[in-house]
Amino acid sequence: MTEIADLPILYSFRRCPYAMRARLALQSSGQKVVLREIVLRDKAPEMLIASPKGTVPVLVDNDIVIEQSLDVMHWALKTSDPENWLSMPSEGSALIEQADGPFKTSLDHYKYASRYDDVDGEVAREAACEFLQKLNAKLDGQEYLFGDASCLADMAILPFVRQFAHVDREWFWSQDWSHLISWLDRFLASERFASIMTKYPKWVSGDPVTEFN
Repeated sequence: MTEIADLPILYSFRRCPYAMRARLALQSSGQKVVLREIVLRDKAPEMLIASPKGTVPVLVDNDIVIEQSLDVMHWALKTSDPENWLSMPSEGSALIEQADGPFKTSLDHYKYASRYDDVDGEVAREAACEFLQKLNAKLDGQEYLFGDASCLADMAILPFVRQFAHVDREWFWSQDWSHLISWLDRFLASERFASIMTKYPKWVSGDPVTEFN
């Protein structure tokens, strides 16, 4: 039996979509970690020592530090992949690249338009919608992006669609993308989503250990 002291450490922030998808993969794989909840405006020094870039998630496994959420997902699923999330066509990786690249840029410009110079939030929203319409078309006639079972692409992308939807909930749920809405609604209502969204207090050194999974 693995002792708690030997478990990898995950620095996370509940509402961050990058941290969400890391927790989703860990939950699916059954890989246990010690979870340390971070407050972004007051980051734990221990996390910054491990990863000076200061963004979540960060997974520390002895001398190994994994700083990118997609890498955490792959690390967890290569350890154990009982739901076969890694068994997806190459198009799945291409969709994740689009979500992490152009879509995320448009999402940030839409949600945080006031933070950028010469950015029109409405234009950014329309650009993001092109990707969402593509997902909606793929979901026509099936529950997930590549059939009747979820895969890495679904769980890597859904947290960002959720973030987009919550910028203007009334507008999002009134759009003509019923397949996309059903996909997101199932995710939000799932036990899986509830299991990764437990609220934890900010972690500080000396706190009791919180085991995730």
